[in-house]
Amino acid sequence: MKTSNLKPQTSYLIPLTFFCFLPFFLFAQYTETDIYNYIETYKGIAIEKMVEYKIPASITLAQGIFESACGTSRLATAGNNHFGIKCHIEWKGDTIRHDDDERQECFRKYLRVEDSYNDHSLFLTSRPRYAKLFTLDVLDYPGWAKELKAAGYATNPQYADKLISIINRFEIAKQDTIAFRIFEDIIKKE
Repeated sequence: MKTSNLKPQTSYLIPLTFFCFLPFFLFAQYTETDIYNYIETYKGIAIEKMVEYKIPASITLAQGIFESACGTSRLATAGNNHFGIKCHIEWKGDTIRHDDDERQECFRKYLRVEDSYNDHSLFLTSRPRYAKLFTLDVLDYPGWAKELKAAGYATNPQYADKLISIINRFEIAKQDTIAFRIFEDIIKKE
């Protein structure tokens, strides 16, 4: 009888273990309670910006949650930057250095979180590469998430899916409906 020379295959365990625990490591820095608190804290500003700039409040909040780790990231705590907006050539304000795609990249630093929210709206409305966003329905947050990714807002290949997942899981699209009603009321009064 010939015996097999089989060795236990353990090489697949390392990648398998990594991918099983990957979601835990990606979101371990904040909890569901942190997300709900973030929404509660910043939904008013996101609704204001939706009425003013026609950017879905759900997208703004989901980006803030994801980009700032619910306001706990270094950029958020040291620079009030909740959207990971880099300096770019035209930025004349304060800056903060942070490792991102490259080491010690220049990011915008704000005096207040509200300034970050306002600059996020101005950033999207003033750049031609985001113009297609404003052809989408303001209540089409999946379309907005996909177009943000397509326009190059983030390098993460799962960026759109992550935003959509956050919005769905925490029912953030309710904020879009509230903002849309406010906008309709303003139109009626004019």
